[in-house]
Amino acid sequence: MIELTVDNAADYLRQRGWIGAGPVNIELLGGGVSNVVLRVETTEQLFVLKQSQPQLRTRDAWFSDLERVYREQEVMQALAPLLPIYTVPEVLFVDRANYVFAMAHAPRGAKVWKQQLLAGNIDLAFGEYVGRILGCLHEATARNPHLTEPFVDRTVFVQLRVEPFYRRIQERRPEVANAVQPIIDRLMTACDALCHGDYSPKNILTHEHGFTLVDYETAHRGDPTMDLGFCLSHLLLKAIKRSHDRQRHFELTRRFWQGYTAETTFLPPSELQRRGIEHCGVCLLARIDGTSPVDYLPEEAKREAVRRLGRSLLLDRLHQWEEVLARAEEEAR
Repeated sequence: MIELTVDNAADYLRQRGWIGAGPVNIELLGGGVSNVVLRVETTEQLFVLKQSQPQLRTRDAWFSDLERVYREQEVMQALAPLLPIYTVPEVLFVDRANYVFAMAHAPRGAKVWKQQLLAGNIDLAFGEYVGRILGCLHEATARNPHLTEPFVDRTVFVQLRVEPFYRRIQERRPEVANAVQPIIDRLMTACDALCHGDYSPKNILTHEHGFTLVDYETAHRGDPTMDLGFCLSHLLLKAIKRSHDRQRHFELTRRFWQGYTAETTFLPPSELQRRGIEHCGVCLLARIDGTSPVDYLPEEAKREAVRRLGRSLLLDRLHQWEEVLARAEEEAR
């Protein structure tokens, strides 16, 4: 296996005929912990090269199968016809022997939603659109189960989500271990729709056409409500980070739900909400005490506020999102 770097990627691409002999600029893209991601620009082309790595770049040891890059490529090709143009990057080239594929670059000028949120740039209509696209993804795959038959294996999802998030919280926060177990059981058995598994602001690249969603390696046919809890936990974490502006962040979550429920009928709204809140509770705790904690909450007082909120969602069995926001308001003050 050739391990790609900024220094050797140009020769690698030329040897395969993916670029010509002319000048090329290659830049290492950050933001993730599990892959080498390179931005490639020539006079005629602009694309992204991605290669999976066996050991993830985290504080705790964390390993995953290299073959996850195959799943990512195949999921992208399956989803592209179901969602608006630019939402799913086009797969351009594939080199399975070296666990590499190339995809179309997001439109020029695209920005990472995570950074916009942390800077206080809150667009409520965009938040609703993010929820709407997730709803479209879940509804389309729930209504067309044949599309997700190739993605029933959960191996990589277990390696990258169940173990470092859910089971790690059972180990490190034993007070919620019993509440987390039935959620894990459902993660391992449900087959409702495609679960992206990493529907996070860091993977949403905003631009004038909407947004481009990246990182599909954890996608599988399973429990789609994990996506709800995962994304909403990130929005709540930013509300606690920017507690002075929490009401706008809270309203963003309401608009997300509004967009999502406008597109979904495959499960009752009450069940989607209940299950999404359970996942949100686990993910809040995981981003403080799991294998991959967030990098923008160093203050112990705020970290403890997140812990209290996560425990409350799991142990008090909240079923309505407004109840969650009321608890978040108490913790974010």
